[in-house]
Amino acid sequence: MVNVSRETPSVPDAARRAFRIDRLSLAERYVELLATAGVERGLIGPREAPRLWERHLLNCLALSSAIPQGASVVDLGSGAGLPGLVLAIGRPDLDVTLVEPLLRRSTFLEEAVADLGVTGVQVVRERAEALHGRRRFDIVTARALAPLDRLLGWAMPLVAPHGSLLAMKGGSASAELATAAAALRELGCAPPELLELTGPDPSSTATVVRVAHADPARLG
Repeated sequence: MVNVSRETPSVPDAARRAFRIDRLSLAERYVELLATAGVERGLIGPREAPRLWERHLLNCLALSSAIPQGASVVDLGSGAGLPGLVLAIGRPDLDVTLVEPLLRRSTFLEEAVADLGVTGVQVVRERAEALHGRRRFDIVTARALAPLDRLLGWAMPLVAPHGSLLAMKGGSASAELATAAAALRELGCAPPELLELTGPDPSSTATVVRVAHADPARLG
């Protein structure tokens, strides 16, 4: 039987089009780390290794089309760095904070950041709530972290007055929006947007719920 965790998938043409030429080698190294140490430590399932580029990196990079130049980004429950570390690789103009409470995951993130040598990236071993009242960010991201109604309570206190939450969702997005109606009202959110984002390569897309504050002025 082939040990898929030891197979680093080759770079697809879509990745060569999506990542800048001076950043592609970083993306390749990150895929290698995910396919080896990421699988060994249980951060990535063994069956995910062969499809890391299409299912994970390119999907996450599509998020960058909704992020302004030079934005501050916090990735909640970053896990193996999806999407936060992918954004840091693909968009060196961003200031990225990876928030992850679990030690084995935050350790992997710290090692990956050091190995890749990416700048403007900080790993914070905390729960999102620990940052409430201390920091705000232009963009808050999360991928497969929690249902939207619960995620809003963690994320919106971290969103800057004119910033937004970008929650990566799949086919459940519409249903989650309906369930989250009460939380959206309670937290003073503007009407959410359901977006289908396209990355630097048009073959990569991501379904995203974008949520902003209804009244930025009240946040000061």
